[in-house]
Amino acid sequence: MRSFSTFPDFAEHYASLTSADNFGQAFTAEIETSQLSHHEEPTAADMPDSEAARGCVEQMVGDLFTLFCDTRLAPMAARVAWGMVNSFHKVAQQIAREEDSAARELGELARINDPSEIHALEVEEKQRHCQSLHEALAALECMRDHAAEVYRVETGQPWSAVYGSRTSKSLIASQIEARDFLAARAASRREAHAPTGPVVIVSGGAGWQHHEPIWTRLDCIRARIPSMTLVTTAQRSGTDAIAAAWAAARGVPTVNFRLNRSLGNRAGFDRNKMLVRLAPVEAIICEGSGLQVNLAERCRDAGVPVTIMRDRDFASLAQAAG
Repeated sequence: MRSFSTFPDFAEHYASLTSADNFGQAFTAEIETSQLSHHEEPTAADMPDSEAARGCVEQMVGDLFTLFCDTRLAPMAARVAWGMVNSFHKVAQQIAREEDSAARELGELARINDPSEIHALEVEEKQRHCQSLHEALAALECMRDHAAEVYRVETGQPWSAVYGSRTSKSLIASQIEARDFLAARAASRREAHAPTGPVVIVSGGAGWQHHEPIWTRLDCIRARIPSMTLVTTAQRSGTDAIAAAWAAARGVPTVNFRLNRSLGNRAGFDRNKMLVRLAPVEAIICEGSGLQVNLAERCRDAGVPVTIMRDRDFASLAQAAG
């Protein structure tokens, strides 16, 4: 964790954060008027300035570490900052649920064959509401992902949500018919949760703490395969959380393969079979349990290039850095 005696130059300090590149798109108004609630009148107000939004996130989270550093509250900085990132995450989850509800209502209206002007106005209003939520969600998720990167820079650890996913969606064109909008939205959701790019598997123990070798290796793979899709074994800590944080920072789509608990003791091995059936182009497997050993063996048998990372190879480096 950094230590400053004066306030830092935030723009310079966080210049390397790749999530900053996403603000231009996420804060572009895609519809002429926005209506986030049926109880409010449509507004033609602009979206927040993208650079101001980026700077606000950096300063909001970064100032906390500057305030607490070299004080007795320094150990609390990471915990409070985690909550700040989580606030963005929780509001984004709420907006996502509202968008889902609005999309269902829009679908029901779109299926009604009613040529009346009243019905047409109702469809138009519902579509504007749904698209407004979609637009707001993209901005909030962008701010959340950027705040998570600031958290990572300050603490040296990736931020991960306790609950929910961190799948960010891209904005879609606005001036389209209701049914086309829903079809495009569904396609966007499918791509977000089941992307079609070349698959790179990452798996490892929940107690793995060395994020730098994982980020370095993933950066190398992405340089060769820009359209890659990251697939993890969906653990909320350790290797999977580190890889998910990398994907969020780099804008790489992620699929989390959770265990089918109904299979009992076979669940992990069954998941390994499913992962290899995805025909991955590469795998990174960090030291964990017998499940990681099994996955490495299956990948090698399938001819998948595998990078094995063992805790002892990085423990001495971590101690030297500490």
